[in-house]
Amino acid sequence: MEFVNELGLLALGSRMRALSDRLYAIADEVYQRGGIPVQARWFPYLRLLHDRGPRTVGEIAEAIGQTHSAVSQLADKLVRDGWLVVNSDAADKRLRRLGLTAKSMAALRDAKPAWRAIQEVLESRCGDAGIDVLGTLSGFAKVLESPIQDEIAERTLAIQREAVRVVGFRPELREHFYRLNAAWLRKYFYLEEIDHRVLSDPEQEILAAGGQVFFALLGDAVVGTCALTKEADGSCELTKMAVDESHHGLGIGRRLIEAAIEEFTRRRGKTLFLETNSKLTPAIRLYESVGFEHQSTLRPDSHYQRADVYMVWRAPRAAKPKGGARPRRKGAGVA
Repeated sequence: MEFVNELGLLALGSRMRALSDRLYAIADEVYQRGGIPVQARWFPYLRLLHDRGPRTVGEIAEAIGQTHSAVSQLADKLVRDGWLVVNSDAADKRLRRLGLTAKSMAALRDAKPAWRAIQEVLESRCGDAGIDVLGTLSGFAKVLESPIQDEIAERTLAIQREAVRVVGFRPELREHFYRLNAAWLRKYFYLEEIDHRVLSDPEQEILAAGGQVFFALLGDAVVGTCALTKEADGSCELTKMAVDESHHGLGIGRRLIEAAIEEFTRRRGKTLFLETNSKLTPAIRLYESVGFEHQSTLRPDSHYQRADVYMVWRAPRAAKPKGGARPRRKGAGVA
């Protein structure tokens, strides 16, 4: 229990389950001392039928906040043991309504003093401790009423995005350059001869010519890669970008492209271009969003048979001062 407490809200379900088990154990001991043959876990079922009369399994599940399956399983046991009786619904013979037997009614009458005692002792102890248990639980229930899964999923993605880091080529990461690209190419196209050559030997095909290979890491996992190759005329190509399918949606592709652009800018490259295929719509939109512009013709000396889109990166222009204001002269002050 100590470890669960240390986990805080992350293990709240486990902590509440442990507290629930403890309360059940206390009530069971009270029943045992009083010679009452019921079990604490039956309480919400039997008390509901006692106070409101026969109910279907679905009605019981909705009233006490448990699953239909859980209610059905316990109901079958209580019927077998003589605590509940099954009656057909007067309006719909297909429905079965569960009611209390004479055995249950007698046991519940004997249990009433224990219920009152349990409630009074718990109220007294909570009051002494200054704890409004029911108010707190009601407030927490409202927290969980509105959908929370989407918010948690979005927060998870944000945390993962923050954890992604981009690094340059390392010999121990070489195999991932081939793995990620080969998986991507086989899904959409096929490996051309140039793909196999470059992916198999990035040191010779890319690094030796002045290029760079980038890897996206999420923890120790390699989840994406791309390359910046240097052409003879001084231009550079953004190529061999692939992201592990299980990690799409984390902005990994954008991080890789931005790293390549940063490296191209640092080197004062002449032209940064890429070639792709028109059916890769999401990738093309990503390229457009970071400044790549479509060219009216294909690259005349294209390396790839699959390429039918040619794009060139344009550095974003600095925003003009609003209102036509001119840049302040050096040394000018503000009154």
